[in-house]
Amino acid sequence: MQTLAGRKAFITGASAGIGAAIARSLSAAGAHVVLAARRSDRIQELAGQLEGAQAVALDVRDADAVRAAIEAAQPDLVVAGAGLALGTDSLQDGDPADWSVVLDTNVKGVLHVLRGALPGLIEAEGGDVVLLGSVAGRQVYPGGNVYNASKFAVRALYEAMRLDAGGHGIRFTTVDPGMVESEFSLVRMRGDAGKAESVYKGMQALTPEDVADAVLFAVSRPAHVNIGEIVLWPTDQSSTRDVHRS
Repeated sequence: MQTLAGRKAFITGASAGIGAAIARSLSAAGAHVVLAARRSDRIQELAGQLEGAQAVALDVRDADAVRAAIEAAQPDLVVAGAGLALGTDSLQDGDPADWSVVLDTNVKGVLHVLRGALPGLIEAEGGDVVLLGSVAGRQVYPGGNVYNASKFAVRALYEAMRLDAGGHGIRFTTVDPGMVESEFSLVRMRGDAGKAESVYKGMQALTPEDVADAVLFAVSRPAHVNIGEIVLWPTDQSSTRDVHRS
């Protein structure tokens, strides 16, 4: 494993779950981390636990704010981790307002991060860009619809940036996990803890730390090695629709 000492990582969605776990992992490996998320109190608390960390209150839906934050940080390692799902309604019963939040965060938010980060990485002729995808961007499932669409889009953006920004020493990675036990389901179920807990009942889901381990593995390879796509499944999950429960 290559040390991350001297590197600066900019991580969106760092206030909880996978984003926070990635921040801890990269910091422990020697990187200086910049934590970006909407919940300022959460990232301030986490920054206080990590040596030299910075916290930036940021909504990835705000293109100008994202670009300004990345330009100020000048990172050489960028993790686009912000994302969410809202509800499990069918398309015919869905709320267009919810669709806008999901698409603006999961798709346009990633675009804003890429637009802010890629020019500097191209100029520096190197660095890492990691997208937090999902198996939901590889297989659809009932009630997934718009969230599935957003993650299929993230996978397309991963493939597009390899072409658009290739040849400049930058490594591009998408990490696509299956079921991860985190606040994701609590947000999706609109704060209903019972419904959120039932998602993982009788099975062993991935942890945010499992996903963070995959990110660390990818960005700590020798510079000539690009781990492009990592798909993580819980052993109990066979597909987006099939889960073994005891």
